[in-house]
Amino acid sequence: MGKILSVCVSKEKGVPKKNIGKGIVKENYGLVGDAHSGPGIRQISLLAKESLEEIRKKGIKIGCGGFGENFTTSGMELTSLTIGTNLKIGNTVVVEVTQIGKNCKKPCNIYKKQGMCILPSQGIFARVLKGGNVRQGDAIEIINHGKISAGILIISDRSARGERKDESGIIIVNELKKIDGDAVRYKIIPDDTVIISSTLKDWSGINGLDLIVTSGGTGFSPRDVTPEATKKILQKEAPGLSELMRMKSGIKNERAYLSRGVAGIRGETLIINLPGSPRAVGECLEILFPVLAHAIEVMKGEVKDCF
Repeated sequence: MGKILSVCVSKEKGVPKKNIGKGIVKENYGLVGDAHSGPGIRQISLLAKESLEEIRKKGIKIGCGGFGENFTTSGMELTSLTIGTNLKIGNTVVVEVTQIGKNCKKPCNIYKKQGMCILPSQGIFARVLKGGNVRQGDAIEIINHGKISAGILIISDRSARGERKDESGIIIVNELKKIDGDAVRYKIIPDDTVIISSTLKDWSGINGLDLIVTSGGTGFSPRDVTPEATKKILQKEAPGLSELMRMKSGIKNERAYLSRGVAGIRGETLIINLPGSPRAVGECLEILFPVLAHAIEVMKGEVKDCF
């Protein structure tokens, strides 16, 4: 769960927006009084305070709304949200994420003044499903459509550099639907212990996702560090899940035993390491499905009798 730090509008496009503290959000329109409101998929724009802080470290002085965002947020990673994810803002407003970043056709006044603009790369856009009042300090949270809220973390140096297309992520998305799982977060990161541990920590915990599935970095390569990074943040290990995957996959292919993936719990989040191979990803999830939903129910205290 995050927080709304500012509610910003402007009468023109391509200029910084002014924080007005509160506003009215209209269904299928946007923020009343803002130049970007109207029909379309980019009715509302959001940018994280954490992104602004990185810019300020470079000596650029800019406040909320300075990059043309309607809402400045804190405590929620925005760019890993998936298209179609619904967010609740305050008591009544609901928006649907429609776009992550954007391509600017020509430099706007913000770019000309600052020499850069991070909204196209680090902002997200949404359309309004349900209107209402919004003010500074309102909570912003993910609304989960499925029974299980899930995050997909692809761990690969080459994919993170854009040298190889991720093929495992879409398989995980589709497979999770079989157990009423809703993939609300998706991110590609390099094989870096600190980045892996930090991302897993941010996504998990008492108010985190129900399930995080990682893919990649579980083998014998010197850069394969996913199991080590995962263990750093786990509170309870669940070795039976990893053993089950290796045992059943190993019947078809002995190389399955070379996977060092681990599984465990942090707060109320189950974290499972899968191999990087798209074929192995689908196979391992099929193996886990008979027990996965039940495991999450037990972890969250929804089921007390396990046998």
